Amino acid sequence: MASATSSLWATTCLLFNLFSSLGLNGFYFSNANLFWHFRAVDMKNTIKVERAKLNMTRQDLADLISVSRQTINSIEAGKYVPSTVLALKIARAFKVSIKLIFEL
Repeated sequence: MASATSSLWATTCLLFNLFSSLGLNGFYFSNANLFWHFRAVDMKNTIKVERAKLNMTRQDLADLISVSRQTINSIEAGKYVPSTVLALKIARAFKVSIKLIFEL
């Protein structure tokens, strides 16, 4: 059992270092299993500011671009990086360039 634990720990460290070097993060343990999620880029956005300029709620924007309010919330919070199509829809909803809303 100790050997299996040592092997798991060594593999975990190797994967952590590999994914960290690639800019991927989010390792966590649960019930002796290794899980991870990938967040390849941290993207900043000004969606909240743009919504405020237009006195628009998250639900208003979500309805306009056909996504859930939770999706807008996750994008604003930086927990979700939108697809290219979704980012373009958001920019079009605000009638501004995509470069004014999203930044790496």
